[in-house]
Amino acid sequence: MASKRKNADVPALTGREKKKQKTTLARTIAVQPATANTSGPSTPSQSAGAGPSRAVHFDPSVNLPGSLDVERFAEARAFEINAMHTAMKTARSNGTQRAWQQLPRHLRRRAASHDVRRVPVRLRDKATAEMDAPKPKKKSAPKQGKEKCKSRTAVFQKRQENKVWLETHLWHAKRMHMQDHWGYRLAESPTEKSYRPSHRASMHGSILHDASYMGLIELQGPEQVLKALLDSCCDPQIASPGAKRFTTGARACDTHLYKREAYPFSLVAPITVLWKPQLRQSTQQTASQSRRKTSKGKGKERESDENALERVVWIWAHPSVFAQVYLELQTAASFALEAVKKGDIVVDGKAEVQIADLREELNVFELMGPKSSQVIQGALKPVIEDGREEFKKCWSELANLQTTASVPRNTVIGFNVYDPRLSFPPKNAKVSVDEGALPSMSQAGSAFFPTPTLAQSDIWAEDVRIPLRKPKFKKKDIDERRSKNLVPGTHLQAQVQDARIPVLLIQRSVEASSASPGTGTHTPAVHGWTLVIPQGWSMAFFSSLIFTGTRVGGQRERQTQAFESGVGHFPRDYPSTSSYDEHSDFRAYEEEDSWERKPPAKRPNYARLGTRSPWKPDWDVVLGVRGAHTDDSTLPGDFVPAQRDMDIDGSDAEPAPPHQQSAATSDRTEDGLSPSLAPWLLRGPETRAVLDAAVGRLDPSFGLFEQIARLREKRKLKPLAHRPEDLYRNALVRVRLRMCGRGCPDDLAMIYGMEDPEAAKWVKATQANCKDAPAVADAEIDLDEESETSIVIPSPESIIGYVTTGNYSLSLGEGFAIGAIPVARFLELQAQAKRLSVGSQPLVKVRDRHEAICRTARIEILE
Repeated sequence: MASKRKNADVPALTGREKKKQKTTLARTIAVQPATANTSGPSTPSQSAGAGPSRAVHFDPSVNLPGSLDVERFAEARAFEINAMHTAMKTARSNGTQRAWQQLPRHLRRRAASHDVRRVPVRLRDKATAEMDAPKPKKKSAPKQGKEKCKSRTAVFQKRQENKVWLETHLWHAKRMHMQDHWGYRLAESPTEKSYRPSHRASMHGSILHDASYMGLIELQGPEQVLKALLDSCCDPQIASPGAKRFTTGARACDTHLYKREAYPFSLVAPITVLWKPQLRQSTQQTASQSRRKTSKGKGKERESDENALERVVWIWAHPSVFAQVYLELQTAASFALEAVKKGDIVVDGKAEVQIADLREELNVFELMGPKSSQVIQGALKPVIEDGREEFKKCWSELANLQTTASVPRNTVIGFNVYDPRLSFPPKNAKVSVDEGALPSMSQAGSAFFPTPTLAQSDIWAEDVRIPLRKPKFKKKDIDERRSKNLVPGTHLQAQVQDARIPVLLIQRSVEASSASPGTGTHTPAVHGWTLVIPQGWSMAFFSSLIFTGTRVGGQRERQTQAFESGVGHFPRDYPSTSSYDEHSDFRAYEEEDSWERKPPAKRPNYARLGTRSPWKPDWDVVLGVRGAHTDDSTLPGDFVPAQRDMDIDGSDAEPAPPHQQSAATSDRTEDGLSPSLAPWLLRGPETRAVLDAAVGRLDPSFGLFEQIARLREKRKLKPLAHRPEDLYRNALVRVRLRMCGRGCPDDLAMIYGMEDPEAAKWVKATQANCKDAPAVADAEIDLDEESETSIVIPSPESIIGYVTTGNYSLSLGEGFAIGAIPVARFLELQAQAKRLSVGSQPLVKVRDRHEAICRTARIEILE
């Protein structure tokens, strides 16, 4: 039967043949067919035919056209012109395929789009042109608007109107999460997953943190006046900053600042005090010799020499309390000068104290980890002109340090270095171990000792720092000099015009004090160096320090170092300070706002969980200074009315932020009276001894009062005017918490006390799980009892404290936390532990604010 379709006998074309035919047609220019009558008269229809144009007349004498009729010529060639335009348009639309797309499907490979040699020879030229296609040129600004365009520097300065950038800001902004803290734009944490690698670097390698945001204050005046100034407002539990070990300038002093003569109240912040080393110049020697001739007795000679000596002190403080520290130092200086006028302090000549703000004049890098010494020695090159034998010996032994823990604490090393860009790229120094010695042993720690000569540096001189604020040579100038080296890769030799930069190295340790006997709590310490350099040289040193594999950390990494070492971090672990209040208010406002944005099914119901204060710790309630106004209708998570509360005038009442609400009710107590004494924090290396002495008295409040009076008398401060019971009731003490079994406490977790029967049940249930508990032969594990006890939510009245920092400790391999509880509660827990014979560490319960399960933990004093 014949097919009904037309052209059924014609074979069907394949897809490849159709595509080839389409491409051929697109690349073919249409030609007008010739007409039969090409010599006849010119008509409009014939003018479109092929043949010689009749619009051009030739003159046989000159062999050139005599005239040209443009209109008739265009009409005669209209078909050719239209065909050319159509062919160009068709070829352009049909040529959108790349060279790799022209290959058959079975020959297309992803590698061919990156390697021209994977493409057949006939298409390589086209593929090369497609890969090396010229980039589109950027449109240049019009000439009239170039004067109005702002420079890159002006744009960056405008972005710093309400905050300050560090010199390494651009490097950090490309690689780390940035946040605004204390008037600075600081790095919070790296964008990569680096929580565990950063911890490993601090324990086994090296990690760098730019701490140039720390505020620096300079005091200048007579030595005796400065000593009296610092003694009146520094922690008496620690050696005085005016002690001989610190006044020589060989060591830095880490202490805490209080308001003048207010110890133990009004804690401000931890500070670092550094004295300028004494430089015995010829003029000073001549003056001292003349004074010695006129004075009588050796003691008077030494006293006269010290009284007339002008000294300089640098004090580093946290930026959140810089203004407060500056004000307290001014107040203490004015009282010290009043004591000079009264004759209590003897000073030869005119007594003046100058206070200067040196913020942003010095840059500070914290390099922590056991390999920090090798990194510093590989990146820095001391000048050859330094002829101090002590420094040469110290620098030669620096590379052999297995850890800076073998160096005396807070040792100061001062020297001058060449521009680190001249010796870029650096190489870490290698540790050389003597034959027969164990690799873990290091004898370099005893090779040098802190001395004033070793601590001398030109960085103290302002006339040296100011010319160095802007380096003479840019990086491109250094690179151009390096490109001219005959041997590529060799370091540049320092020339006369190259800068010599003065620096300071200060040994830094983040470590907890020795644990109490039998506790078994041994948190590892982190040791390293603090590098102080002049302004303008951050990136030059920063690039060399991180080139050899040193990790860079932000605020999170710096806080983690303190947490893993079992040390409180300022300000989040310092309750009763103004910085802690600001930090907790800001965190409470953010967390409450985030909680309110979530639907009820996706957020914890704090009212049902019995969480009294989910956003910030209520220390006044814990201490009993203020009553807990727990109204179920006001707890977050409960049902809310359908209509919003209305003001008296009928307008909608917007809820105030949490920090404003707390400020409005902080001065009210349960009976309407204001508290007589604000909460204060008992801290310091003698905290355990102070509490042990207080327990020895019949009334612990009198024992604590006597110990505080003893410490105040140590600094010649006036006796306290408060009652012992008020002092005892408002005292807080920081504690470490180690979980007996499972569980990892979070920030703002609640710490509960227990009655003796309940504590006995917990002891029986967790006896085998708790690592520090004494072994009992007939102890039986009752998991059912433990589960039954843990699911019971305690009453809010049994809260005795809060966790300020809690997380999983990578060093201990278990849950760990730092918190605070009242001193009275801690002494009660100690007495309970003694009655139940559970060891030297009392037992408490810990519950996260968003959970209903309680876990047991052991606590000890954090000094």
